[in-house]
Amino acid sequence: MDIKKAEFVISSALLSQCPKDTKAEYAFIGRSNVGKSSLINMLCNNKKLAKTSATPGKTLLINHFIINNEWYLVDLPGYGFAKRSKTELAKLDHMIRTYILQRQQLANLFVLVDSRLEPQKIDLEFIDWLGNSSIPFAIVFTKADKQTKLKTNENIKRYLLKLSETWEELPPYFVTSAETREGRDDVLGYIEQINKELKNA
Repeated sequence: MDIKKAEFVISSALLSQCPKDTKAEYAFIGRSNVGKSSLINMLCNNKKLAKTSATPGKTLLINHFIINNEWYLVDLPGYGFAKRSKTELAKLDHMIRTYILQRQQLANLFVLVDSRLEPQKIDLEFIDWLGNSSIPFAIVFTKADKQTKLKTNENIKRYLLKLSETWEELPPYFVTSAETREGRDDVLGYIEQINKELKNA
């Protein structure tokens, strides 16, 4: 897929504020500091599209970007960022879950996971919740360039083994690096495939 145009459309605090049209949406979510903004910018060939920050937890709204005037890329707030009040965290959690459960235009959710880390309880619980809620999703392992290929593969294998304890069929997954652009064609190809299926449905 060739991304010729990627434009910011709107930031929403409520589901009712999201775009009203019926174009397919592909949302990206992950724990704070997983490299979400960098990945989005790499996918869209635009270093300034999503705001990257050294401070985790900067995305606090649902951000819609229109891609090639055909589909939306949606940047969701990160989960599990502790440096906020319980009230703020509950509000963010409610906003995220409302979007995921009720947004009919959501074609696929990409769950970002840091490939350098051991399986994290918070990620596993979130993934299980998606499965139990019948939400279509794929896992995106980020920051693959930050260690050796062998180490990345070992960590991913460990992750998939952990998931296979509760999952009969493992979700699709991609290995990416915002620096080397690894995985870009795979993720965009997956989106293109879903878009074609939706058109033919």
